[in-house]
Amino acid sequence: MVKLFVGHKGSGKTKRMVELANQSAREANGSTIFINKNSRLIYDLDYRIRVICMEDFVHVTNEDEYIGFLFGIISSDNDIETIYLDGVMKHADFSLEVLPSFINKLKEISKDYGIDFVVSISAELEEMVGVDFDNVELLN
Repeated sequence: MVKLFVGHKGSGKTKRMVELANQSAREANGSTIFINKNSRLIYDLDYRIRVICMEDFVHVTNEDEYIGFLFGIISSDNDIETIYLDGVMKHADFSLEVLPSFINKLKEISKDYGIDFVVSISAELEEMVGVDFDNVELLN
C-alpha cells in the first residue's frame, strides 16, 4: 500500500513520519528503510531503521532513476516491509506533473513485492492533479 503525508513545508509531515517509522521498526518482522535528503534525522530514527541519504546519490536525478534506485534497494533485501520517502520532491527533479506516474509506479511495486511505501509530499491535496488515489491512504 502507498500512504501519503501531504502538506506544505512546516506542516509536521517529517515529525509524524519519524514517529511512524520508529513505531513500525519496533513492531516489524522485516526491514524498515527511511530515505531522506540528508543525514539530519539519523539520530531521531531507531537504530533498526536503514537510513539512506540521497545527498550520497547525486546521480539519481529523475523519476526513472529514482524508481531504479528503489529496485536496487529492494533487490538487496528480501525482507523489506516498509520504505519511507521523506520529502520526495526534494530528492530529484520531481515536480507535481510527475507525481501521478510516480505514485502509480509505487503502487505497482507495492503490489508486486508486498512493500508499503510511506511518502511525504510538499504540496496540498488540491495541487496533486491527476493522482489516482485508489489504493492510497492519506495519513493526514
